[in-house]
Amino acid sequence: MQASDHNVTILAIESSCDETSAGICRDGEILSNIIASQKVHEQYGGVIPELASRAHMQHIVPVTDQALKKAGVLLTDIDAIAFTRAPGLIGSLLVGSQFAKSLSLALNKPLIPVHHMQAHVLANLISEPKPAFPFLCLTVSGGHTQIVLCRSPLDMKVIGETIDDAAGEAFDKSARLLGLPYPGGPLIDRHAATGDATRFSFPEPRIEGLDFSFSGLKTSILYFLKNAGKSHIYKEQFLASPEEQQQFINDNLADICASVQHRIISILLNKLKKAALTTGIREICLAGGVSANRGLRAAFEQLGKEQGWNTYIPAFEYCTDNAAMIAITGYYKYLAGEYISDLSVTASARSEW
Repeated sequence: MQASDHNVTILAIESSCDETSAGICRDGEILSNIIASQKVHEQYGGVIPELASRAHMQHIVPVTDQALKKAGVLLTDIDAIAFTRAPGLIGSLLVGSQFAKSLSLALNKPLIPVHHMQAHVLANLISEPKPAFPFLCLTVSGGHTQIVLCRSPLDMKVIGETIDDAAGEAFDKSARLLGLPYPGGPLIDRHAATGDATRFSFPEPRIEGLDFSFSGLKTSILYFLKNAGKSHIYKEQFLASPEEQQQFINDNLADICASVQHRIISILLNKLKKAALTTGIREICLAGGVSANRGLRAAFEQLGKEQGWNTYIPAFEYCTDNAAMIAITGYYKYLAGEYISDLSVTASARSEW
């Protein structure tokens, strides 16, 4: 039976990092999107891969069961099973991929391997209004920062990306330097809302083309805090004692957060503006976990108004890692016949599109 002859129902599994998620998509409509977060990592200040894998094994069956029940769908109604194949933490990916393959074998249903970053982009196709093709998408997450040219749901090209660290990493590392608990990126966003973004100045890297760099900015923030705001330049001996450094942070936390966030956002949007001018495309999207940042969302929409763009941002629940974006990607791949019955497909920690 061809995909066009009946309703297409996709079960999707996402397990690339520390979110276990399952969702159901029918004919491009998301019927359920269940996410189980892992609190165990908070005490360590970051994701511990082994603990993440164990948590996925505990969560994946009940999460899938909840997704099916909320959607009112039986396993026998499923046409195919989409899952995140790459990139991500290999142990986490293996839990999801092996679960998907087991279901595929038991139900005799095809598999749809999905690239995590492609799915973030296609999260913009879940709800109305949807961008027209071609569009540009600034995809910003903890591990990736990219500008993607999308000609169709399955025709994408990365035209700009970070040459070192991702924007999400810059947020999280800055938060750790400020002594904020994990996950720190959202806390910077929260403090920034009451701060003065012009109070402190941080450098913007001079990188040719459409690529990004955040490693130099992170170093600048480190020296700025170690010197209690007296200098960005490294000295053989820092200008402030640990006590002075902490007092400086305590007295200026909101302004520091606002200034750091302002610079990260300006780096992102200046490159996006350049990409739009270079390509002539005015349909512009935002995606990825960092797109949940309220400061970035507001600045992105404001820039869109100034430039005459049509701008799109997924709902908050579709910005962070979730199965709905895997499901919508799986749906388009299924329609294109891009599914397999070969159980030899393997997860990959790092993978090109």
